[in-house]
Amino acid sequence: MVNMTARVRILGGVQTGAVYYFEEEQLTSPKPHYFIVLNKNPRTEEVLILVCASSQVEKRKQISKRLKFPAETLVIISPSECPLFTKETVVDCNSVFEKNVQSLVDKLEQGKLKICTELMPGQIIDKLVKGIIASTKIAENIKNLFIV
Repeated sequence: MVNMTARVRILGGVQTGAVYYFEEEQLTSPKPHYFIVLNKNPRTEEVLILVCASSQVEKRKQISKRLKFPAETLVIISPSECPLFTKETVVDCNSVFEKNVQSLVDKLEQGKLKICTELMPGQIIDKLVKGIIASTKIAENIKNLFIV
């Protein structure tokens, strides 16, 4: 088997809907989470825009309601829509993570990142992008990356 470098594995596989599983320092939870790439052209863009999936559906709904975020900023994904998830999962589009490719390469080299072979389905990506655009919390420069 060919031993590809971490950089080649990340750059070769990064695309819209790619899913990575890793611990994120910005989160309060020390557990790894699934992160979904939303960029239109992630191989050529300097910064990857990722959203985080959580199994804490009710907790996210309560927080979103309390903060009066638009309903479409929470995207619920069922296991039938994405077999990667074993239970109902939520993505809060009021929070994005900006990562450069090198940070993912570093995590992979350290054994702290798993590349999922399954891509997030296109219809879910569409909902996630609409959620980001609808968010009252996401900066305009991020939203503009997705507005055609």
